Amino acid sequence: MSQKFSEYMAEWLYGENGYYATYKNIGKEGDFYTAVSTSKFFGGTIAKHIIRLVDEGFLQKDAVICEIGAHHGYFLADVCEFLYTLRPELLSSFEFVIIERFDDLQKHQREYFSESFGDAVALTHYKSLGELTCNNAFFIANEIFDAFPCELYFKGKRARVQNHEVIFDEQDDWVEQKAKKYHKDRGEIARGYEAFAKEMADAAKKFEFISFDYGEMQARPDFSLRIYTKHEVHPFFEEGLNREELFAKSDITYDVTFLHVKDAYEEAGVDFVEFKAQMVALVDMGILELLEMLKEHVDEKIYKQELEKVKMLIMPNFLGERFKMIRFRKGS
Repeated sequence: MSQKFSEYMAEWLYGENGYYATYKNIGKEGDFYTAVSTSKFFGGTIAKHIIRLVDEGFLQKDAVICEIGAHHGYFLADVCEFLYTLRPELLSSFEFVIIERFDDLQKHQREYFSESFGDAVALTHYKSLGELTCNNAFFIANEIFDAFPCELYFKGKRARVQNHEVIFDEQDDWVEQKAKKYHKDRGEIARGYEAFAKEMADAAKKFEFISFDYGEMQARPDFSLRIYTKHEVHPFFEEGLNREELFAKSDITYDVTFLHVKDAYEEAGVDFVEFKAQMVALVDMGILELLEMLKEHVDEKIYKQELEKVKMLIMPNFLGERFKMIRFRKGS
């Protein structure tokens, strides 16, 4: 039996026994690093930005603060921790939400929030954005757009998969149209950005959405699909790669074409605000000011430890330049 590559990838990541269906370690013991596993100051900088949005009047004090695809829940918890430090009253006035389809991950997130905050933070879960309705929200996501199932395209043909082998021999008008639009003669074409953007646009009357991911505004000229397992990266088309053995036991991802994300949101009636390197975004949102505050309150050793972690977030040769931030707004 053969299937579209997008169906194969969906099963790999989100099937009943898929990679994301059960809790996985990230960081040193896991398959991959993220900015969230690197430093609490990533979430702290977002907290500082949220406070600025409140002070500017864009966010109300009873707004929904929502993370999409939170894995362990570290990111939103770090946001909460810094809100408590910087503007504690917001911790009880905001509504904190995680969009997470998997029960197992919801359980881990609830446990982590309970251990971290006791009853001080009320956490609400929804399985999809379609279940959320609110007036005012701030949405945050880290590395979700590279986990949307994609189609593989090569010189006019869409791929199908049979026994873990990729065969390019199918016609697909939708994929062909996207490939032409983004000037690709080969590579990944993401499925689902349009529906996701519309769900978010329908979920809140007024919101800001910030997402961080690996990619560029324009499409890459070649395949970027890769597999992460135990901190090793394997190109998907690497010779001799045993895909059957890695299926659903490792992470699979690709570079995001942010222009596709931007188009999907604009089609849904959401305004594009900006696109920049993570390094620039975090500095603009105040990560260095947070470090200065830390320096005044802790000894030199702890400060230097945190400074080294933050460097990993903003240095060009690690996460700073390779990861990008895109920001959208609906409502003024």
